[in-house]
Amino acid sequence: MRYIPNTDADCKAMLQAIGVQSVEELFADIPAAVRLKRPLKVPPAMAESEVARQVRALADKNANADRYSMFLGAGCYNHFSPAILNHLVLRGEFLTPYTPYQPEVAQGTLQALFEYQTLICLLTDMEVSNASMYEGASATAEAALMAHRITGRSEVVMARAIHPEYRAVTRTYASQLGISFREVAFTEAGVTDIGQVRKMLSERVSCLVVQSPNFLGVIEDLTPLGEAAHAVGALLVVAVAEPVSLGIVKPPGECGADIVTGEGAGLGTGLNYGGPAVGFFATRDKFMRQMPGRLVGETEDREGRTGYVLTLATREQHIRREKATSNICTSESLIATMSAMYMVTMGPQGLRDVALLNLRKAAYAKERLAKVRGFSLRFTGPTFNEFVLRTKKKPGEILKGLLKRQIIGGLDLGRFYPELKDCFLVCVTEQNSRPEIDALAKALGGGR
Repeated sequence: MRYIPNTDADCKAMLQAIGVQSVEELFADIPAAVRLKRPLKVPPAMAESEVARQVRALADKNANADRYSMFLGAGCYNHFSPAILNHLVLRGEFLTPYTPYQPEVAQGTLQALFEYQTLICLLTDMEVSNASMYEGASATAEAALMAHRITGRSEVVMARAIHPEYRAVTRTYASQLGISFREVAFTEAGVTDIGQVRKMLSERVSCLVVQSPNFLGVIEDLTPLGEAAHAVGALLVVAVAEPVSLGIVKPPGECGADIVTGEGAGLGTGLNYGGPAVGFFATRDKFMRQMPGRLVGETEDREGRTGYVLTLATREQHIRREKATSNICTSESLIATMSAMYMVTMGPQGLRDVALLNLRKAAYAKERLAKVRGFSLRFTGPTFNEFVLRTKKKPGEILKGLLKRQIIGGLDLGRFYPELKDCFLVCVTEQNSRPEIDALAKALGGGR
């Protein structure tokens, strides 16, 4: 219901039905001394049409990607969502899916999640995926805990070029488990320093955690990082905050990753003011029993018909209690289903085409903006759809100035990296037109 249209007569009839004279009698157990004896200080009731008009006026004050040119990424990306996705995901069959505790009445939901898992495995080149996590940061944190369980080791080596919020969440998750962290610096190319990695890795390390493309927009060379980790018996965990990149970038599984996590909101969900999101989590068959979250399996009934059921889900709500692999309770089934719909709609070639659009438009923007006086590219490594610009002015002031021109210009990196206080992160997706990029260059002082 959009609102509760109870009249005074309705309220009176309901009170009579339950045998009380007034609403106040329902609160008789609350001491009079703590009851509010005056009306709430809220505006008087409005008609639905008036409420709709006021809410629209408030919404119009937002700087959103529909009215502004959008060059902000940093883990939340402005990708196009085909109309078919909302049409399908808002159907009653999908609109309210939660954990399908009763498989006999939830075969459709279970099948959709099984297909999501299959698609994530294809996207990452891994062998098994769970049925989604809360978002990319907690998925990465769960990967570190999983590596700790598998190896019995209590030290994590983490790249500094990982999304700062992913790093913070991972540390929080591990704070009560005696797990220690060491951070690896990034080079002038913007990639994780492989020399430092080799020095930090030891037989005490459970995993090496990296992100690609990393938070600076640079694509990591994962193969030597994986080889270095495996040489000391550690696992390689790869986080992917921009899943569209996997349309053209070699998947982590092909590069030796043991666990791949990431943020799936870029697969058709849209920005939605930063949420909702959905984390994906994939690993090798041999580690399947240590994987957190829900896992949907395909089986056959007694009559040989295909069926789907939750399996190996050692959550504290299901089995093993305190020995469970996770206590994740929140389900992101709806967003996971939407991600699967996007991947099926686009297909391998469609996802590749979108990824190429991102790559080419970002390459044009890099070339165009690097020529603006007072600006230069900070890193030399290969990028996908994000890159870092260095400026002689204060990035925060530049971004405020761009907002006045209806341009959401990027992220001030000084917020997370003191050594990059003269830099900001720019993102270009398939949604950005060439005139928009040229307008950004002009606003920064680049003519045209």
